[in-house]
Amino acid sequence: MNSDDGTTVLWRPTGPNELTLVRESGWRAWPPRLPDQPIFYPVLNEDYAVMIARDWNVPASGVGYVTRFRVESDFLSRYPVRQAGGKTILELWVPAEELDEFNAHIVGLIEVVHEFR
Repeated sequence: MNSDDGTTVLWRPTGPNELTLVRESGWRAWPPRLPDQPIFYPVLNEDYAVMIARDWNVPASGVGYVTRFRVESDFLSRYPVRQAGGKTILELWVPAEELDEFNAHIVGLIEVVHEFR
């Protein structure tokens, strides 16, 4: 996922409420976690993000989105890749208290690449 420009492409499946907050940030930051969400989970491949958006977000809220964004690779090296199931079910676990710093290392804009209803 590392690019020649020193960034890593990540994906994030999300529902409409979180996406509204991302839009309000100018497409530049993820919102703070809720009290019952101690970890922010970006994922490392598009197929896994699609599965979550389609199979979890749609039943939960009627719509699911897949976003794509880039983060400085050197910064991401502090977060080990976690395998949350099968070989391709890979994610990073960013503690909620580090999300502001994580957001500061996003390069460019967060973009919506898929929508499921």
